[in-house]
Amino acid sequence: MDTGYVLDFSDRTFADFFFEELGIDTSISNHFDGRGTSKAKRLRSFIERAPAGVVAKALRGLWEYRESLSWPSVGIRDKYFAVVAIFEGASDHIDSSAFEAFEPSQTLDELIAAIRRDLDAKKPEAGLDRLHTYCMKRFASLVLKHGGGECRESDALHARAGRYVKLLTAQRNLTEMSERIVKSSISVFESFNMIRNNKSFAHDNPHLIQPDEARFIFDSVAALLRYIKAVDARSFED
Repeated sequence: MDTGYVLDFSDRTFADFFFEELGIDTSISNHFDGRGTSKAKRLRSFIERAPAGVVAKALRGLWEYRESLSWPSVGIRDKYFAVVAIFEGASDHIDSSAFEAFEPSQTLDELIAAIRRDLDAKKPEAGLDRLHTYCMKRFASLVLKHGGGECRESDALHARAGRYVKLLTAQRNLTEMSERIVKSSISVFESFNMIRNNKSFAHDNPHLIQPDEARFIFDSVAALLRYIKAVDARSFED
């Protein structure tokens, strides 16, 4: 990438790759900032800033695309995947970048800080209740932003997500894949309600969810929030 290019990507197809492979909108993600504006510099910044697991997935996708170009790989492939293995081995960190302050609010700022403290302490099971509260606030904000009115306090998380998805699919034409993913989030958040009520610190529950499953929930919810943010940015006009 010495010349500033990445494979045969144009600026548009570079952005399309990251959106289609990872659900990341390069125009709004700060992972690509810091080194410069060429595609090579933006990719280097992404490798430095993005979570290790996300970097590994991107690198594997880039290699698959490179192979589709039939470029020579003698002496390159083994070294390349040795680097990929380093990122895959370092992916025990939970990416908290999806949990952002989407509106001015001291309460929201403190909520996000508390979630990140739990993740930094490697205690995702302790943060599930706060994650649920964050999602409740996030979807209430999205529904209001796009003309769906105020969510009631009694509206469950999956109901709020469902109201947002209804607005999104009714007002804009999504690709089939994007529509499937955003609709699947409704059932994910419905299951999250049960976990929050019965296996988190939300109530005096005798048993908490296991850390490995809590981590999986955090990863899954964070991935959905990132994808929804990217789809929202492309589908609605502020």
